[in-house]
Formats: sequence, structure tokens, C-alpha cells
Amino acid sequence: MRQVAEPLRALAALGGDNEPDAVPARAVRAAAEATGAGHAALAVLSDDGERIDRLLTHGEGPVHDPEPLLHALLDGRGARPSPDTTLWAPVLVHGAKSGALWLTDPPGETFTEADRELVRALAAHAGLAVGNARLHEAVRQQARWLDGSLELSTSLLSAEPEDNALAVVAEQARRLARAAVGAVLEPNGEGGLTVVAVCADDPGGLLGSTVPADSPALRQVLTGDPVFRDRPTPDAAPLLGLGSPEGPHMLLPLTSDDTTLGVLSLARTPDAPPYSVPERANATQFAQQAALALLLTRARRDRELLAVLEDRDRIARDLHDLVIQRLFAVGLIMEGARRVTSSQDVRDRVDQATTELDATVQEIRTAIFSLQQHPEDAPTGLRTRVLRETGAAAQLLGFRPAVSFVGPVDSVIEEGVARNLLAALREGLSNAARHANASRVEVTVNARAHGDDGQDAVRLTVADDGVGMNAGGRRSGLRNLARRAESLGGTATVGPGIGGSGTELTWQTPR
Repeated sequence: MRQVAEPLRALAALGGDNEPDAVPARAVRAAAEATGAGHAALAVLSDDGERIDRLLTHGEGPVHDPEPLLHALLDGRGARPSPDTTLWAPVLVHGAKSGALWLTDPPGETFTEADRELVRALAAHAGLAVGNARLHEAVRQQARWLDGSLELSTSLLSAEPEDNALAVVAEQARRLARAAVGAVLEPNGEGGLTVVAVCADDPGGLLGSTVPADSPALRQVLTGDPVFRDRPTPDAAPLLGLGSPEGPHMLLPLTSDDTTLGVLSLARTPDAPPYSVPERANATQFAQQAALALLLTRARRDRELLAVLEDRDRIARDLHDLVIQRLFAVGLIMEGARRVTSSQDVRDRVDQATTELDATVQEIRTAIFSLQQHPEDAPTGLRTRVLRETGAAAQLLGFRPAVSFVGPVDSVIEEGVARNLLAALREGLSNAARHANASRVEVTVNARAHGDDGQDAVRLTVADDGVGMNAGGRRSGLRNLARRAESLGGTATVGPGIGGSGTELTWQTPR
């Protein structure tokens, strides 16, 4: 009988190592050395028991196909190798069959009964150590997700715009889940979902993409049930149908108190490992925490908006009840003074002052009307829309572009020119985000520009400090902008950007 003391002494160190591959590797090596087997292998199942998570081998012998051997041991199905030339032992983790240890190529013609007892002992100790390592990893993962949830709640409750809050959710979830793409989708008016925030190395055209209402995964997740896919088959349709290659994927409902705010999508690359059972549980809990924080953020925003509306209403009442009435009283006093004076010069001055008072009353009434409107119902000027476009582009660029205005852009630029200017702005910002690799983007809207013919013009410039325009690159976007400008009698050109590097788009049309 071979020496058993050395392998058993090695087993004492197995339980103290929490690295997931260290314990199985030692068990395989100890089994081979103790029995003299030419080949030893240990397979560890995944947490859900549906696949082999790790397969470790020792020796130069042939490697058997692990799948049928493992199923033969765990499920009792299939043909087993000869019991004299192959040793089997289950690896139990907390009483459940979670793997198998097997040996082939005995030093003699067959393995002995002592070899079988030794391999069973090694498998039992390996199971204990694997269980401890899994428990340690689960605790570590849970702590990491809890820290991430706390950081998320702090970020959301301190963030002002809700769009930024959704971007924080996508970014944090992607980091914690070690996903390639993290995205937040919200229900749209057509029954489907729209991507409103995305975090990825290359977001591409994901932002603003829609998932149709007939998607089976969408129907399931909107009822409050998470959707998990380990690894799609080649003929399987993408889970969301957004066009990107999909590996392991989670769709988690952002639900709190029966209120579904949206869906959190976490996708890994096709070659990435599937999400484990603890990762799924932690991510689901994270999504619930994120939904609660988003609800609190919206409630805080609504309270602040209510306070603003109440203040606007108070100001409108004061203007109407106090200021206008006093102006009317002043007008009556001046009319009385006009009647008692005999000087035509004084009467003319009183008439001029009365006209100014009437104009002031009309302006105050216009202000009162604006104050009584909901902010979202108030007309949106070009300045606001430009800031909105640059704010949306900040997510793709990784920073907020610098924006400046010259002249009264809201009052002198008509709506038709404004729509085309915004289209040119979107194209310029999109090119900077996709191709420029820039660290700075400057946007200027000039309502006091002058064209080559000396006439008043409107000029938009989008400049960056990036790598410049590729001479062989696609210019269809620039041609479209040029056609827009030419239809209005203007031009669209491209030149050097900030500091002589990068690219500057200049779009100009007569005012």
C-alpha cells in the first residue's frame, strides 16, 4: 500500500485557501501522487449545477470527455468506465453533489481498495474547502454590491437632473456586475422600451434605441420578473434585439412598491462567464435599491418643483394685486394733474409718461401669464434647446461641451433656421463623440455674425481638439448639412479645430 500520510497532511492546508482554483488543483495533485495514477482530473460544477465551471487535470494521460463521465457519476446515467481501471468519487459541497474526482491509468493493472478510500477522503476534503471558498466569495461579492448600492443611493440623492441619475445607475450596475454594457430603459408611448442611459466602452447607437412591444423578454420583465440568459445559441434571437452581440445577459425590473420605473440591462461579451447565482441575486437586490432611490429622487424633484410653482404663483398674485393696482393709481393721479395744468408741454410729458405706464402694465401682465404657466408648458427658446443638446452629448463625450451665445439668439433666429441649426449641432457633436477622441469641445451660436456679402447671418461653430478629420472618412453627414444650409442661402464648412488641431464645423445661414 502506498504512503498516505503526505497527501493527508496536504489536505489540512486545503481548507485555509479561499482561491477557487487552488483547492481543486491541490486535491487533483494529491490524488495522483498518493495513488500513482497516470492521470487525475477534478470537475467542479457551477452554482446552479447545470454545467462544469472548472476542470483541472494532472498527469500526462488521456483526458476523457468530462461531460458524460460527470453525468454518469452525478445522475447515474450513461456507461461507466471499468471500476478496476478508473476511480470515482463525488465532490460534495454542503451535502450537494457539486463535482467529481476521477483517476485513470493505475500503476498496476487495477486500483486497490485502499486507493478508493483515499480518493473518497480527498474528494470529501476538497468539497469542504470548495464550499468554504464559495462562501467566502459570496460574502465578498455581497459586500461589494452593498457598498455599490450605498454609493448609488448617495449619488442619486445628491444628483440634480434625473437623466444624470439614470446614467449613474447604468454606470454603477455595469461596474458591479463586470458587464460590457449597462443600460437603463424606460417605457415609451408605444408600449415598448427606449434606452435612456447607457454605459459602455463603445455605446455606438444604443442611446435612444427602442425595444418593440412584442418582445417576450420585455413582457416578462415589465411584469416584475427578472430575465436571465446564460449564453444564447447561434440561432437564438438577441434578448433585446438592439443589434449588439450578446453573451450572458440580465434584464432586471426597476420596481418599487408595485411601480415599474424601467428596466436595467446588463450584458457581457459572448466569451465572458455566465452570471452566477449569487451575482443574479445581488444584481436583483441592487435593481430594487436603485428603483427606490430613483423614486426618492423623483419625489424630491417634485417637491422642489411644487415649491417653485407656489413661489411663482405668489409672485404673480403680488404683481397683480399690488404692483398693477399701484401703477393704475399713479396713472389716475397723472391724469388728474393733466386736467388742471394749462401748460401744453406738461400735458405732453404726462401723456408720454401715461403711455409708458400702460406699456409697463402690459409687460407685467405678460410676466404674470408666464409665471402662471407650468415650466414645461412655457415656450422653449433656441438657447434652451442648444443647452439640452449639448447636455445630452456630454454622456457620449465623457465631458460637457463649453457653450457660448452671441446676440439675442431667442428673439432674432426664426424657427425654421433654428431647427436646421439644431440638426447641424447634433451632427457636429455626434462626429466629435464618435471620431474625434477629443478632450474639449466648444460650441458657439452667434446671432450677430456677418456673411461674406456683409449681410446679417446666424453662425454655428462646433470645434474640438481631437485627431482631426480622416481624409478618407465618410462625409455624408457634412453633405447633408451643406444642403440644409444651401437651402437657406448659407454654407457649411470644415476646418482646423481648437489650437489648430482637431476639427471645426462652421454652419452659417442668413438671418
